[in-house]
Amino acid sequence: LSCLGLQIGRLEGQVARYKNAAENAEKVEDELKAEKRKLQRELRTALDRIEEMEMTNSHLMKRLEKMKANRTALLSQQ
Repeated sequence: LSCLGLQIGRLEGQVARYKNAAENAEKVEDELKAEKRKLQRELRTALDRIEEMEMTNSHLMKRLEKMKANRTALLSQQ
């Protein structure tokens, strides 16, 4: 009977360790999910910023080409 008591005690200890490990794993999972959401937000922000900069760059390139064309036209008039 005492052998059964020892076995039950060992099993209870094992259950407690597994329960603790599962709780820790859930905590880590929640932290990872939160970190993933944060990184996805940062990625969306960065992609939006890239798109905005590409549009600005395109606009500035067009303005530069117009200025070059105007300069060429002015130089040819002289």
